[in-house]
Amino acid sequence: MPAGTMFAKFKSTNVAASTATQAVADGNPITQYFEIGKPVACAGPELVWRIHDAYRKSDNKECSVFIFEKKIAEKLHKPRRKETITELLKSSVKTLERFRHPRILQIYHTVEESADTLAFASEPIFASLSNVLAFHESKTYEATNVAPAAGGAAASQAQAAANTLPQRPAHAKEYNFLDMELKYGFLQLTEALAYLHYSGHVIHRNVCPSSILITKRGIWKLAGMEYVERMNENDLNSSIPCPPWSNRVSKMAQPNLDFMAPETQSTSKCSLLSDMFSLGMVICAVFNNGRPLIQAGNSTSNYAKQMETLDDLVHKLMPRLPIALQEATSRMASRDATARPTAQLLQLIKYFIDTPINALKFLDVVNMKDTQQKSQFYKTTLIEAMPMIPRKLWWQNIWPMLKSEINNNEVLAAVLQPVMLFVQEATLTEYDTLMSATMKVIYNTPKSIQASVTILENLHLIIEKTKPEDVTTDIMPMLFYSFDGSTIQVQSAAVVAVANVFDSIDELSIRRMVLPKVKQVFEKNITDPKIVQNVLMCIERVMDRMERAQVMDEVLPLLANIRIPDPDIIMRTVRIYHKLFVDKTYGLTVETMATNVLPLLIPHTVNPSLNFEQYCYLLEVLQQMLEAIDRQQRNKLKLDNLSMASPERHRTLRHQFSTDNMNAPPFNIPNLRIDQRKTSSAEDMARKNSGGSGMLGGWWFGCSPSSPDSNFLRVGNVFPNRRLSDNTLMTPKIRIAPSCASSPGGTPGSGLPTRRHSSIGPQERRGSTINLSPPTLARSMIKSPLLYSQKQGGSMPNTSSSVPFLLSSSMQSIRSRRQSTVLSSGPLGSGSGLLQQLGSGMVRQLTSVSGTVSPVPLLRVNGTRNSHSNVRKCPSLNITFSQ
Repeated sequence: MPAGTMFAKFKSTNVAASTATQAVADGNPITQYFEIGKPVACAGPELVWRIHDAYRKSDNKECSVFIFEKKIAEKLHKPRRKETITELLKSSVKTLERFRHPRILQIYHTVEESADTLAFASEPIFASLSNVLAFHESKTYEATNVAPAAGGAAASQAQAAANTLPQRPAHAKEYNFLDMELKYGFLQLTEALAYLHYSGHVIHRNVCPSSILITKRGIWKLAGMEYVERMNENDLNSSIPCPPWSNRVSKMAQPNLDFMAPETQSTSKCSLLSDMFSLGMVICAVFNNGRPLIQAGNSTSNYAKQMETLDDLVHKLMPRLPIALQEATSRMASRDATARPTAQLLQLIKYFIDTPINALKFLDVVNMKDTQQKSQFYKTTLIEAMPMIPRKLWWQNIWPMLKSEINNNEVLAAVLQPVMLFVQEATLTEYDTLMSATMKVIYNTPKSIQASVTILENLHLIIEKTKPEDVTTDIMPMLFYSFDGSTIQVQSAAVVAVANVFDSIDELSIRRMVLPKVKQVFEKNITDPKIVQNVLMCIERVMDRMERAQVMDEVLPLLANIRIPDPDIIMRTVRIYHKLFVDKTYGLTVETMATNVLPLLIPHTVNPSLNFEQYCYLLEVLQQMLEAIDRQQRNKLKLDNLSMASPERHRTLRHQFSTDNMNAPPFNIPNLRIDQRKTSSAEDMARKNSGGSGMLGGWWFGCSPSSPDSNFLRVGNVFPNRRLSDNTLMTPKIRIAPSCASSPGGTPGSGLPTRRHSSIGPQERRGSTINLSPPTLARSMIKSPLLYSQKQGGSMPNTSSSVPFLLSSSMQSIRSRRQSTVLSSGPLGSGSGLLQQLGSGMVRQLTSVSGTVSPVPLLRVNGTRNSHSNVRKCPSLNITFSQ
């Protein structure tokens, strides 16, 4: 807020006080340079200086004006005391101007004198320590410890000054000291004394609450140079003569007796350690609710009596002090000067070693540092220390210094780092009253690239605290202007800012301003991964507030131009496409997906940069799109087929289900059970049954019985693909379940027939619906058993090599075996069975069934080796028909 506006606002709230102030200051030349406001504090000997808020007319800089009214001294008894007091106060201001140090009150304008007043200007003052301690003591701004001794006029002036003090600012309505504030205040006083003692070579002689001023930044400044004594530069440890306190001299012309060192009063000598005693008494008064340990009431006799009990008073007060400060304070308040620490030594105690304190110390002298040191402090040191600094000191100490650096473009980028922390932590009221005016200056001030980027990256935090009308008038123009910048960093930051604050941008601005500028940035930096990533993030955020046509016409072409294989960019692109696909309001058609989207996404499925999760998400989106295309196309084609003519309508289906276009699955006989793998070819079965003798066996194998290996050799020639183990003559064990009741010759209540085939493992069993006992076939077998057996033996297939062939030839083989069994067990068998005719083995009929042809419950055929043949012995063949 401009200084003139602040002063006008302040002036309107207290017109009477301001009018009185102007009347007091009339005639003093200082009014030509400063606009003076109402009084806010008082300081100096007997609090004779009244401190007013003021602004310098040349630059509207805030300051304070000290005014002394001479009529206060005129009412004293002796006539020349007026001139004595006036000269004393004038010399104190001249001395302050000579000592320029961060811990000494800074003078803006030298003392000006008129017939009625003395006045000078200084840095802005909040109050004197005496005012604050009086507030602590009585909870009013009443100078209680000086009014009784100041006489009628002085008391009335002090009372009037106290009554005109305004309410405290928002951050300190009641000035209650924080622990860190006290620690830093005591350290500042120590540094001020160290400077006076070892650089200025003077003794202050009046270190007391009325000589200590607290600025509006919360800095403790040492003033009150009315009684300084110069030291010998070559012997700073020696004592020098100084006048003791006397009742014959005006109280305004002497130091405060309650804080005076005992050696000064007793020996009329003082040293550097005398100031250290006064500092110890100030520390004791702060922790004693504002009351000094010695309250002499301007009486030397009272002072002497209370000084004798000082050690006991200090000892009783020690528990109220921080532990780290107790020893140093006890030694400073000692009556023995040699026991007191020097100012240089006091700065080194553990109490003052603190990281936040060090940051505050650097902040006080930051104006003396170069640009690089300032930038490093603002960006790093201060940011790290701020969480440990109380919020009161944020607004009272840190924020004023940051405001003063806003116009310094060289360090603005660094200063904005802690400023953004203030924005984030400030309440709405704090931001509106303390920060908004400064932030407006920042928006409209030419900034460096890094400063602009910092503002844009934190724009969402600023908008949260800014009034809506200020967002429209100040923030949005700055944001849109940033897109037109020539630097990539600012453009990219502007894109990020839009993504963060899109809720605060109206839809018209998004369509007409934001999207065209974002596209422009994208087209200029299409190969920059960071900018492309930011553009995609921005589009993803603002899509919901764009029209469908604009999305289809501008967003889809933008996505199609992305050629960067970065995984993050790919995933963000996929999310945008998925959002368009899921949200039906965008109207993403299957034609668009098939022609524009899928050709762009499918190549990324083999991108080696994608991790497993990213790949799965990409594939999931692709599958969803393909399923949508499939559903729509299937429905469309079905409708097209229904509308075609009848012959043509089925042509596609006939071609589709033609046997030429079908791959038949592997086929196995149902209920076929194979216990173990054994030789099962028709050739081996015939050879086993023949036993190597007889006409059929010799003709089939084409050899004579005289060759022992002829069977193996000829089998190998006929069946070249067979294994050696397949040549082992093993009779398979076949179990065939009884046929169902519906089949001819079947037993009612029985299941389907099953067969175990030697070419199939024991785990596979399937049922068969083949009728194994047709009556007509049985009759033909009875009529010509030999012809049947030859026919069957010659046509038996190798069932171990062709599964589909079992459907025809193998079924005939199964029937033949069953019929031959029937012949051997029927009434007409009587020793002329089929197996007896094929070989020389013996058939033992265990059970004969008379009457009609029916399955034999059990049939065992044992083949024996012919003594005149080289055919290997055929193992026993067990054929069991279970009913």
